[in-house]
Amino acid sequence: MAANKNKNILQVEKLSVRLSQELIIEDLSFCVDRGEHLTIIGPNGSGKTTLFKALIGVIPYTGTITWASDTVIGYVPQKLDIDRNLPLSLNDFLQSKNYHLKPTDLKKYLDLVHLSERLLPKPLGFLSGGEFQRAMMTLALIGDSNVLLFDEPTAGIDEPSEEEIYETMHRLQAEKGVTIITISHDLSLVNRYADNVLCLNRRGLCYGHPHEIANPSTLAKVFGTKRYKHYDHTHG
Repeated sequence: MAANKNKNILQVEKLSVRLSQELIIEDLSFCVDRGEHLTIIGPNGSGKTTLFKALIGVIPYTGTITWASDTVIGYVPQKLDIDRNLPLSLNDFLQSKNYHLKPTDLKKYLDLVHLSERLLPKPLGFLSGGEFQRAMMTLALIGDSNVLLFDEPTAGIDEPSEEEIYETMHRLQAEKGVTIITISHDLSLVNRYADNVLCLNRRGLCYGHPHEIANPSTLAKVFGTKRYKHYDHTHG
């Protein structure tokens, strides 16, 4: 079944996920509009990455996940299990996906994320954290993805690079109509860039505009009265 082509690109209804007999997500329902930026927040172990894995169909679940028929998904995991010190160039890395699709010029994807062609011959280990993250975005875009899923897109990179990554996502959303779904712990960036926020804590506790969700009472309910203070919703 396809989601409503005119508006929703994703509909999730009564989603539940068990891993090793443990209930991770229970009876979760939400939808995502075309061109929306949805951010998923929640404490460690609340099922954020598990939700992403269910959305891309790599783990079993009950309930329904319905993507629009024209959806092309690009997924950027929080951590890529690859040794960046391998003698693998950026070009080799990107072409590994390009070869399996209709071959196309990488330049248009590099331009979308403001990554220079001059980096293509460089080994992955020579890229900065921000450059490597943009390389991951390039990889996700190959094949003309219209939905991008980012699991902690700025983990482990410096603050200026964080801003660049989120600005790149925002530009893809604004100029190309790409739907963005992120997992993030940085609520200053969430408030600045997300259209809606989904809070997880084993089940969907709240959903709405970031300025409505990212407030002390809601965060205390999701993260705990002491833990939510680490999420500075007033910064920026």
